[in-house]
Amino acid sequence: MDYDYIIVGAGSAGCVLANRLTACGKYRVLLLEAGGSDVNLMISMPTALSYPMNTKRFNWWYDSVAEPYLDGRILHCPRGKVLGGSSSINGMVFVRGHARDFDQWEEMGARGWGYEDCLPYFKRLEKWQGGADAYRGGQGPIGICDGNGMRLNPLYEAFIRAGVEAGYPRTDDYNGAQQEGFGPYQMSIDGGVRASTSRAYLRPALKRANLTVIKKTHVQEILFDGTRVTGVKFIQKKKIRTAQVRREVILSAGSIGSPQLLQLSGIGPAEVLKKAGIAVRYDLPGVGENLQDHLEVYFQHECKKPITLNGKLGLISKSLIGMEWLLFKTGLGSSNHFEAGGFIHSNPEKEWPDIQYHFLPAAMRYDGTAAVKGHGYQVHVGPNKPKSRGHVRITSSNSMDKPEIKFNYLAHAEDVADWRQVIRLTRRILGQNALEPYRGREIQPGIEVQTDDEIDIWVRQNVESAYHPSCTCKIGSDGDPMAVLDAECHVRGFEGLRVIDSSVFPTITNGNLNAPTIMVAEKTAECILTFSR
Repeated sequence: MDYDYIIVGAGSAGCVLANRLTACGKYRVLLLEAGGSDVNLMISMPTALSYPMNTKRFNWWYDSVAEPYLDGRILHCPRGKVLGGSSSINGMVFVRGHARDFDQWEEMGARGWGYEDCLPYFKRLEKWQGGADAYRGGQGPIGICDGNGMRLNPLYEAFIRAGVEAGYPRTDDYNGAQQEGFGPYQMSIDGGVRASTSRAYLRPALKRANLTVIKKTHVQEILFDGTRVTGVKFIQKKKIRTAQVRREVILSAGSIGSPQLLQLSGIGPAEVLKKAGIAVRYDLPGVGENLQDHLEVYFQHECKKPITLNGKLGLISKSLIGMEWLLFKTGLGSSNHFEAGGFIHSNPEKEWPDIQYHFLPAAMRYDGTAAVKGHGYQVHVGPNKPKSRGHVRITSSNSMDKPEIKFNYLAHAEDVADWRQVIRLTRRILGQNALEPYRGREIQPGIEVQTDDEIDIWVRQNVESAYHPSCTCKIGSDGDPMAVLDAECHVRGFEGLRVIDSSVFPTITNGNLNAPTIMVAEKTAECILTFSR
């Protein structure tokens, strides 16, 4: 088994790389994936998003350790274990991030990753329903749409109007010139079907003779000759196999899997490796550190009118929705239902908006459990630029053992203060006249939660991950001792080894992570091909 490139992980980044690196026909590429096929109705149907997200067949099923600043709570951390990775199990909300996020990356030492550098690759990846313009792409692989809920349910527009009444702008394209404000939300759904990277990038590439994909295989470690990477060792059908590489091994195993595999291969903080029984190949202290994530709460109200999705949870309703989707790929089955939202500042001192809203015309959890008898609506809301930092660390030399994941949520005092603003500003928005015809009792937090202490207690007990772990193998400058990668995503100290996924972010972006992860893969794929010529 001898290849020009070996990609570990067929997820949001790995599928992009497999497509782009095989397109010219010059290079033999091996793509290794721990999960299986993504050909499944519950993955393809957007409204069924809670199913793959809560199914161990498609999910690594990670959990954090007891989080010290969340009263010792353990939070779930789902990651895709299937072709398409997390793009096959996520909520399909398409958010690039704010332009200043990427300028901030460059200011932190990620040379060549400013917004103007990244914009062409965002445009390259997307097929935006509005067509191409100065900000948007119209011919890319990932189909992006506004959905159909704005015309089907008046609650979406009422929420947007409430944001405007509260003094915020309206924005009809938060991925274009102006992120700040309230408006329709965009989703990675193409023709009524989930637009995962497996569907958009990998399936077309599978027709090429120079691409080999091996599913249900577990990579144990990277192989070396001195500082030169020579291949990988992996388990397939209970047999240990190796694959040799001529050019590069690329880790696209995600923000948990990529640092874990580096550490298992002897690359990482020396004390972590020694404690796990791993011989230190290279002391690289940033591997697995700098872990960041978004937190959110469900801010819920009862709805006085019977127009919410809580009325669509019965067997007959679900059957009708499913039948329409199967026959026509239309109707409620073709949406993730997060079709309105917004971005605002937690306080005027913030340089760019840092609070994000996802509006849902239902009061229910991600697993589909209804929060009320009757009807309700909710916003998923939280601050997007946390200061708290965590880590991913192996605890043994067994590659099958899950690593220790500790986010340290709310460890930073500024994060606690931001949450107080989140609750108060959200109440103000949801209390506007636009929602008055629909607004019933505040289900949660509950009107009794008012003081700083009451808010702090409620947040600690109720906050949940938005499932955006990132930043554990960050790009940085030569002078940054915690930088794992250079600007081209090479692992420092080695030849022929890169990391390309959401772990490369120096800091978390202002929004959902799938779009910037695909952008990183597009940008780095071009870099690889340019220097391989």
